[in-house]
Amino acid sequence: MLNSLLLRPTTTIIMTSSRAFGKQVDRMRVVAQDRLGSAKELYVRHESKSFTGSEKDVFIKIHSSALNRADLLIRAGKYPGQKAPKPLGLEMAGVVEEVGGDVTKFAPGDRVMALLSGGGYSDFTLVNEDHLMRVPESVSLLHAGGIPEVWLTAYQLLHFVAKLQRGEKVLIHAGGSGVATAAIQLAKLAGAAQIIVTAGTDKKLEKALALGATTAINYKTNAEFSEIVLQATDNMGCDVILDCVGASYWKQNMASIARDGRWVLYGLMGGAAVDGHLLGMILGKRISLLGSTLMTRSDDYKTELISSFAQNALPHFKDPSSAQLRPIIDQVFPLHSVVEAHEYMASNKSNGKILLNINCDDEL
Repeated sequence: MLNSLLLRPTTTIIMTSSRAFGKQVDRMRVVAQDRLGSAKELYVRHESKSFTGSEKDVFIKIHSSALNRADLLIRAGKYPGQKAPKPLGLEMAGVVEEVGGDVTKFAPGDRVMALLSGGGYSDFTLVNEDHLMRVPESVSLLHAGGIPEVWLTAYQLLHFVAKLQRGEKVLIHAGGSGVATAAIQLAKLAGAAQIIVTAGTDKKLEKALALGATTAINYKTNAEFSEIVLQATDNMGCDVILDCVGASYWKQNMASIARDGRWVLYGLMGGAAVDGHLLGMILGKRISLLGSTLMTRSDDYKTELISSFAQNALPHFKDPSSAQLRPIIDQVFPLHSVVEAHEYMASNKSNGKILLNINCDDEL
């Protein structure tokens, strides 16, 4: 802990010009790795860094970040197209320190959160104002670090990709994950008639039901989950499937999906290779198989997504006692315990978000 305190950021020097906005940090903490591999490759180092962007950018002191499955893939060098280590951390919450000359939406002192392309496991970041969201008053900066990635992913999957309609039935896999706990709440808010969830422990299923799921299936004790899905839907199947599993579930997904349904694939935890008559079945039931990722989307797409989420979802993060939407937090690790945090996520024991406390000591 002493080392962590010694590596806190010290001084910063502003640098501006007529065309660019930037910040020089003399010393800051960054999670780094020298080679691709296991969680053991990660460590916290201190470095000086120059942040340079446009006059639409906002310089932020990060208070919290969170782990995502993509972080584990990037750390191991398994993310598509990756050949070398990349900065980890796809989301953050913090406080605005400086703004560029063309920024109109935010000011120093504002509490904000954002989706990042990397670099959330550090003390500072620079973000375009169009990619920032205000942290709801009822949400702490610590917990807000677990909102952007999973909530924007879930919102995108349900509304931008699947185009969920009121009264439709949804099947959501990996029910204890951050994306799933967000998707359950968003599907309920959107008026889904049925929300069916699969997960591997009774604890995760109980949480899913508490959040709004109507049917919860333990895939370890009910290997043929499609039978329960069909029973729950009067043999009609689900209109939408959110699937982060992939190959190992394809047959049961085909059995579980309704005619003209939308099967949204956003992960491959169960493999990518399919052996069977998948295409014939898709054709026979007129299924739309939709692949989706978020990190590689264009800035314009992310701006549109963030704007829609801020308008339609963020207002529902209100007082915790009456909120329709709330972040589900499993555990919080200090930044210097990033190795333990990655190992914990890899164990698949989490039920909600795993957070990194970077500069939130005043909230503990």
